Amino acid sequence: MTDSAIAEELGRRLEQIRLEANKPQKEIAYELGISEGTYRKAIKGKARFEVIIGIMRMLEQLENLENLLPDRPFSPIEMLKLQGKKRQRAASKRSGNTRTSKEDTNW
Repeated sequence: MTDSAIAEELGRRLEQIRLEANKPQKEIAYELGISEGTYRKAIKGKARFEVIIGIMRMLEQLENLENLLPDRPFSPIEMLKLQGKKRQRAASKRSGNTRTSKEDTNW
């Protein structure tokens, strides 16, 4: 399936949900602050992702994003690999004048 075919299918499914919810396109477009033309482009698969998310929000379908891309936490071992080396000691504070004079070295 091509990317555009997947986008069109997503738009078709959103339009079906809108019809089942009995919400006019005009109402959804107004609430999102987009034109009806932009909404129609979205259901044809030709919209920015933010518009699709907005439509999903208006149709109370945001929970379906979890099914689309579920959160996959790293394993503890992978997290350790990503952390790299941690500092184990703090560096001593240095004063602005690090040079020692001959007077300081003579006891």
